[in-house]
Amino acid sequence: MKLANPAPLGLFGFATTTWLLSMVNAGWLPGTSVPIVLAMAFAFGGTAQFFAGLMEMAKGNTFGFVAFCGYGAFWWSFALFAKFFGVGVPSAAVGWYLLVWGAFTFAMWIGTFSLNRALFLIFLALWITFLLLALGALLGMPELTDLGGYGGLITALLAFYLGMAEVVNEVRGRV
Repeated sequence: MKLANPAPLGLFGFATTTWLLSMVNAGWLPGTSVPIVLAMAFAFGGTAQFFAGLMEMAKGNTFGFVAFCGYGAFWWSFALFAKFFGVGVPSAAVGWYLLVWGAFTFAMWIGTFSLNRALFLIFLALWITFLLLALGALLGMPELTDLGGYGGLITALLAFYLGMAEVVNEVRGRV
């Protein structure tokens, strides 16, 4: 039995959720838009991406398993924090949260060195995005958060491109 390619599901879940949140971070959408980001984070960014990771595990793809399950868990933790646990948390703690995810992303980026260039660029852009967002929170510099929003938009577009390429290649019978 041929298993479906789970990568497009994970990439689209990541891309669309990152896209929405980055529009808020870049100032394109007001902060009152965050509830729609949280809904997307629970459903598509978190759950669909996590399931894509489990499907990657079944295919024996350790990198895909760690990436999709890891970032699916990120979206769940982000949504839970923003909805239920964020009141009164100091900005420095948020900065460290983002910095820890940046460190995870840096390690994943190193793992892309022998993979395709699109994946390499996605993780590079995401690492820079996390770093900018973390520094914005740690240093109290909203302009870095804005830049992080733009970095997130670039990341989302790259992930969307790769997800689309995976679907098109699958439809055409190429892997």
